[in-house]
Amino acid sequence: MEASGFPDMPSNLCAGEEVSPSQNMATSVFLRVTFSLTGWFFLYVWSCHRYKERTYEWSCRLVTLTHGVLATCLSGYIGFIDGPWPMSYPGSPNTPLQVHALCMSLGYFLFDLGWCVYFQAEGALMLAHHTVSIAGIAVSLVLGESAAEVNAVIFGSEITNPLLQARWFLREKGLYHSFTGDVVDFFFIVLFAGVRIGVGARLMYCVLMSPKPKWFIKLGGVIMYAVSWVFMVSICRFARRKSLKKYHAWRSRFHQEMNSNANGHLKSH
Repeated sequence: MEASGFPDMPSNLCAGEEVSPSQNMATSVFLRVTFSLTGWFFLYVWSCHRYKERTYEWSCRLVTLTHGVLATCLSGYIGFIDGPWPMSYPGSPNTPLQVHALCMSLGYFLFDLGWCVYFQAEGALMLAHHTVSIAGIAVSLVLGESAAEVNAVIFGSEITNPLLQARWFLREKGLYHSFTGDVVDFFFIVLFAGVRIGVGARLMYCVLMSPKPKWFIKLGGVIMYAVSWVFMVSICRFARRKSLKKYHAWRSRFHQEMNSNANGHLKSH
């Protein structure tokens, strides 16, 4: 009790409560994710308005293509140049650039998951992939760590995405069954097997062997790698079917040319 007769006022009521750094960070992340989600949605709306004669899937895939290019470039720069290297420092504290990249991708995955559910455009496997991606990114942002390995997973997942979308657009334009379509398929298969399966195995090993990442981060990595293998099996089946089809088509043309040459030789005599 002071001499004036009034009780002491709590300092947090007099000067106002100070906002902790963690609260500031959480607010910043929330705003960035909201801004990202809004940005992807308005890009989709603009595309729908610009390409009125096209389907809604056309516009969604344009958004997906844009995110694939941006995410690949940004995550590649972070992993290979800005650092830290995910295979050497998994579980390390998030850097500002990593947080920015994760917020951008989290907004996209929220948009794409909502679109897929609304239009029922994807199966359970792709929905599971998006759900695990959203959970992994969100957990990394909440913890303030492990963005290095999560960012690396995004790089491995998105590096093949532009080629995947290119295949779809080529089909829509009637240009898929061409040399260009064969080149796109070839690089898609090589990159998926080399980066997502090959490099992904090395990354998963480094994360599992490191004591720093939380167990649920490791579990998420294992689930994502298992999903990649399911996709890889489907890709191998597709590659086998296409190779056999190409071989039989070549063999048929070869026999036709041989018969044509033989008939021409007989006629000349």
